[in-house]
Amino acid sequence: MADAEDNVSIPEFSNLLQMDPYLKPYEKDFQRRLGLFQRQLQLLEEAEGGFDQFTRGYSSFGVQRQPDNSLIFKEWAPAAEALFLTGDFNGWDKFSHPYSKQDFGKWKLHLPPKEDNSPAVAHGSKLKVVVHTKAGERLYRISPWAKYVTRPEKAVIYDWVHWDPPQPYRHKHPRPKKPRSLRIYESHVGIASPEGKIASYSNFTANVLPRIKDLGYNCIQLMAIMEHAYYASFGYQVTSFFAASSRFGTPEELKELIDVAHSLGITVLLDVVHSHASKNSEDGLNLFDGSDSCYFHGGERGENKLWDSRLFNYSSWEVLRFLLSNLRWWMDEYRFDGFRFDGVTSMLYHHHGIGVGFSGDYSEYFGLQVDEDSLVYLMLSNHMLHSLYEHCITIGEDVSGMPALCRPVSEGGCGFDYRLAMAIPDKWIQILKEYKDEDWDVGNIVFTLTNRRYGEKCIAYSESHDQALVGDKSLAFWLMDKEMYTNMSALIPMTAVIDRGIQLHKMIRLITHGLGGEGYLNFMGNEFGHPEWLDFPRQGNNESYHYARRQFNLVDTDHLRYFQLYAFDRDMNHTEDKYGWLAAPPAFVSEKHEGDKVIVFERSNVVFVFNFHPTTSFQDYRVGVEMPGKYCIKLDSDMVQYGGHGRLDHSTEFFTEPLPHNGRPHSMRVYIPCRTAIVLANDEIDYLY
Repeated sequence: MADAEDNVSIPEFSNLLQMDPYLKPYEKDFQRRLGLFQRQLQLLEEAEGGFDQFTRGYSSFGVQRQPDNSLIFKEWAPAAEALFLTGDFNGWDKFSHPYSKQDFGKWKLHLPPKEDNSPAVAHGSKLKVVVHTKAGERLYRISPWAKYVTRPEKAVIYDWVHWDPPQPYRHKHPRPKKPRSLRIYESHVGIASPEGKIASYSNFTANVLPRIKDLGYNCIQLMAIMEHAYYASFGYQVTSFFAASSRFGTPEELKELIDVAHSLGITVLLDVVHSHASKNSEDGLNLFDGSDSCYFHGGERGENKLWDSRLFNYSSWEVLRFLLSNLRWWMDEYRFDGFRFDGVTSMLYHHHGIGVGFSGDYSEYFGLQVDEDSLVYLMLSNHMLHSLYEHCITIGEDVSGMPALCRPVSEGGCGFDYRLAMAIPDKWIQILKEYKDEDWDVGNIVFTLTNRRYGEKCIAYSESHDQALVGDKSLAFWLMDKEMYTNMSALIPMTAVIDRGIQLHKMIRLITHGLGGEGYLNFMGNEFGHPEWLDFPRQGNNESYHYARRQFNLVDTDHLRYFQLYAFDRDMNHTEDKYGWLAAPPAFVSEKHEGDKVIVFERSNVVFVFNFHPTTSFQDYRVGVEMPGKYCIKLDSDMVQYGGHGRLDHSTEFFTEPLPHNGRPHSMRVYIPCRTAIVLANDEIDYLY
């Protein structure tokens, strides 16, 4: 079969080579990948009537109520000897309701309605699948397709709860169109409150969505929605893939959250974890049918040693059905608008990125180290999602830099819309930890912010949830540390530490926003310099919620400088919304002056000027521009309401001269105070994009 795949013609491979001719020696690898993908599609067509039908597994597996109120239960458990259903409905009788064995390891049970024509299993009642193994064991399991699971207080194991409400939530608002400029607010529902407790979906809808709208973000990336038994895993050790986490509320409340977000014009992405699964067996997928190779690879290949978790067998027909149907479930049932795929690097390579440093040499991305089963699964996922949902957005979390990850499948690519620019936050942390301000290498900063594959869109961010976790520090904490506890009052003069921290916090975020990618991401609370770190309740902190919260109350306290950082972040997003630099081609960098610590670039006919020098301001600094005309200040980090010093006169008009400068045909003179960033736009240009 491999030979046939190697000779597949890639319809638009020339597009890929035009952008990157160095991929030509690996054409056969791309051909083989596309051939495997096309072969899988063909098999789906022949056996299942196409991927549309195949990816609706949630409408046949698990529990299905029929028009006559009878219930059909269906599972895939190829290694099981027998299956029974038990629960509240039969007094927890372990043998009264056996499943019948079907072909290909499937099991089925039909429950007729009760005499009053109501379903035999009532909404909200508890269930278990009883699995009898060939070794004679009796196992109690939750259906992999369970739509709702709960854990009673002080219990360890989750319960499968039948979810079939008499009045399910009906979405009222259409999905927004895919934003051209993607501004993402990365969010965790449980910590979205100043209170030391697990916050709810309803709290997020009422109190956080209005803030996100006000801040100018047009997309929310929701973490930790797929049910996870261990809260401190941040949602990355999933136990029930089709269940929205019950610790935050009900499925209907999550649907309302998404619907209200849509009414505000906000797109909602799910942080989906298909790279691995929790090792839990009693309330997870692991050992579901008694074998270690039901949903996962058996033996060592089925384990991620670093994460202590199980790895899916993407070559398995039923695993493909399960995972692809899972994506459609979240799109169709909850009306998510797309996904951020977690752990893509682990999926792409047999080594899972463990102990491997990626140098960028192309040989690292091809050959036997690539897990082509996983790669084909990602191609299938993106093909399915973009075929069925016009405005779907997919983002891949890949640290390796795999070429063509964000190019269409028709070019031999993986089909993602965006990848995360994961080197950027690492660079900012390195700079703040290791260098004095006067030693910052502005050329290296520009290189890191612009070092991305041409034609593959990136989501830039200066920090995400990773940097906020215990053991690391947020940018604000690196910059201001303990003084955030005592010196953030706007009623007292700024100390040198607070002054430096506030100015650099704004500049770092703006230059990342303007130069770093085709989308921008912020983790909730970091926009206003949230103090402290993030730490979930666990034995090591006496199960405390003190650090598992976001102190939005700090922004609402007018005399604290957190509001100044919030205001700058808000106006930065609204300025982008007007001029659309994220949707524009990459920037032209005309200045990166090491001595002056000045960076100047143009993007979308908007001029960005950064003076990172800690003490020196520059009068009449010559700035090159492409378009002639009159320029005015549209965003100024030094404004007093942003915690700045108010040194710029916003009534000033900057007129260009026909004097070439730094590769630009025109130039103008600009005053740039120290530790200040300004955005200038040409008042003679129509910026509608």
